[in-house]
Amino acid sequence: MMTLRGAKTRLFETADEVAAAAADLILAQADAAIAARGAFRLVLAGGSTPTAAYRLLATRDARWDAWHIYFGDERCLSLDDAERNSVMAAGALLARVAIPPAQVHPIPAEQGAAAAAAAYETRVRDALPFDLVLLGMGEDGHTASLFPGHAIASDPLVVPVHDAPKPPSDRVSLTPKALCQSAQILLLITGAGKHDALERWRAGEPLPVARVAAAGNTLAMLDRAAAGR
Repeated sequence: MMTLRGAKTRLFETADEVAAAAADLILAQADAAIAARGAFRLVLAGGSTPTAAYRLLATRDARWDAWHIYFGDERCLSLDDAERNSVMAAGALLARVAIPPAQVHPIPAEQGAAAAAAAYETRVRDALPFDLVLLGMGEDGHTASLFPGHAIASDPLVVPVHDAPKPPSDRVSLTPKALCQSAQILLLITGAGKHDALERWRAGEPLPVARVAAAGNTLAMLDRAAAGR
């Protein structure tokens, strides 16, 4: 089993198995949070494996009326752009289940990075702590829109991101200060293209994903392609 600093790991054969296990864990966390507090606060991620998990969730029964949805990051694109995480999540899950619209909290990234970060800061502060934060990892070791080589502010909960190394260059991201205030962080990492970043993380390189995982409540679900096994 691959050992990643700051995270527990579970290895699966395929990306589809990772998505299925993630859907099961999300539902279990939802049941526990609703039983304890009457609400489930979930932060969604973009990416193909999270999207597959969302599609599976949409086929399951849940106390959707108690779910509250937030986003770990967003691209500064028009409100209906298919590349936005909020649009992807709506198509895969949110428009297919009975979560009250008032309990879905997209990042208003269409306003521009700075204005959207300022607006979402208050929304996130009022929601903390989260019950579950779902994240992915890029081939460079970024997570949410926290990129290697970019300074990561320690005080705010939400930051504007400029000059991102992949388009669009302007984004909005939750910071480690916000992401780590969660009962559980779940990282979904699949595909051979992620293996080099995992090795760099394992070697102790201070990648953004490693900084977030260092909170100590992180579970990384990997497929064999990413793990190189």
